[in-house]
Amino acid sequence: MATESLTGTGVSPGAGYGPAYLMGAAVPEPPAGARHDGDVVAEVARVEAAVERVAAELQARGEAVGGDARDVLAAQALIARDPALAAEIGDLIDAGTAAERAVYEAFMRYNDILTQVGGYLGQRVADLADVRDRVIAELTGVPMPGLPAAGDKPYVLVARDLAPADTALLSKDIVAAFVTEEGGPTSHTAILARALGVPAVVACAGATSIANGVPVLVDGTTGLVGLMPSEDEVRATIKAARTRDAALAEVTGPGATADGRPVALLANIGGPRDLAAALEHGAEGVGLYRTEFLFLDRDQAPSEEEQEAAYREVVSAFPGRPVTVRVLDAGGDKPLGFLPPTEKEPNPALGQRGVRILRIFTDVLTGQLRALARAAEAGSAEVRVMAPMVATPEDAAWFVAACRAAGLRSAGIMIEVPAAALRATDLAPAVDFFSIGTNDLAQYTFAADREVGALTAFQDPWQPVLLDLVAMTASAGVPTAVCGEACSDPALSCVLAGLGVTALSMAAPAIPGVRAALARHTLAQCRAAAVAARAQTGPEAARAAARTHLPALADLGL
Repeated sequence: MATESLTGTGVSPGAGYGPAYLMGAAVPEPPAGARHDGDVVAEVARVEAAVERVAAELQARGEAVGGDARDVLAAQALIARDPALAAEIGDLIDAGTAAERAVYEAFMRYNDILTQVGGYLGQRVADLADVRDRVIAELTGVPMPGLPAAGDKPYVLVARDLAPADTALLSKDIVAAFVTEEGGPTSHTAILARALGVPAVVACAGATSIANGVPVLVDGTTGLVGLMPSEDEVRATIKAARTRDAALAEVTGPGATADGRPVALLANIGGPRDLAAALEHGAEGVGLYRTEFLFLDRDQAPSEEEQEAAYREVVSAFPGRPVTVRVLDAGGDKPLGFLPPTEKEPNPALGQRGVRILRIFTDVLTGQLRALARAAEAGSAEVRVMAPMVATPEDAAWFVAACRAAGLRSAGIMIEVPAAALRATDLAPAVDFFSIGTNDLAQYTFAADREVGALTAFQDPWQPVLLDLVAMTASAGVPTAVCGEACSDPALSCVLAGLGVTALSMAAPAIPGVRAALARHTLAQCRAAAVAARAQTGPEAARAAARTHLPALADLGL
């Protein structure tokens, strides 16, 4: 790599080279104390129109791109249309505040609340700021925040952070790589970058000090960002990345260790549009089908027929193979417009969300399960259904009973709450399988918002305590999958297999690397790597200790 370099966290593998283009300037803050001309009705109408244009654009962009982007941008559109925010803005305008300033102040109040709450809700701070700036840009006529107009030659995008709406538009044909000062390995932008196959480095201190046009070489595997590299350095890094990709593509077939221990390699998807990438990269099925896109940003619940059609498309793509569906994960910062609000919660991140909200509105779950059961009957896939945010044996038993009543044969739960991992043996008798969501499990274990770059170390899935929780879950006696972003790391996937995990689900482009890493190591090596990692006290030491037992990773360039 270049002599002069910066270091961050590599979150999307591959190498990219090109001139740096810094993200455009932020939308200016409207002047404090700005007042309107007295026409409250007209001022409120301006805001409503601007909000609707922003929400519609975000939703349309998500629908056009598909995949994880659709879910993320649908959530942003929901933020824009949030009635509580609209009421706050209306109150400010009624008191004489100009529309632009009212929007700014209302959003900043919510920003402060979410920042203090942290955790699940804290993930939405960056999204909230992006929506705020887009609405203000609409009102003031300033350029909309977004990607730079850098021409048609590949460039390296550099930013303090990237909003999901911008990340969703990245194309590896034009954007060679991107580098951000903030963010973490499980942030929305990192997840989307992996899904798009664009090399990316986040939490890179000093990134925005790079001048426009400076040649930059980005290694999304190592996290190194080289400034003004020599031609030899560029050739060597890109050649190494291409050689690695070619070597990984040579390994085919079902996931398994070198001595034949099966480890199913599955894809995380957000809807039918993700199927092509999953099949292209050799997914053996679906390990996480997020169904929120059918429910969010609607005034009426989707009909069972609409749901069934979407489920059938996914089920039919994997005949005879597993398709694991997560039922609606709502509540917290994802309220549903067609449901009456629950009582006001001082901390919604720890309130009525996931399975808890479904126990209140049982008809929503019943309709979804009926649609899933009909889709399952229409195909030969092994449809598995799981509930999010389960913490107690009672919740697990209630959900499984609902699945059985609908005619679904395989029902399980997600392990995202530390209590569930600690007492997994109490939950196991009620369910057919576990699926560990490492993103939320880490977030709740460490009380560390995964969107905050300064807390990246706490969110690192190599944290030994997180590996302990995975091991406890996997030893409870039921098949255990992992569907968090931890699976995208080939070395960590070997460790997870060594901990007893039987299936790994990830963004489709990560599957070849994981398949190759498993195929080059025996189960005994994976177990030794897991023991070594858990014996450490921090993530870096755990990673280094594990790799000493996984020698083929270096040969594969992983």
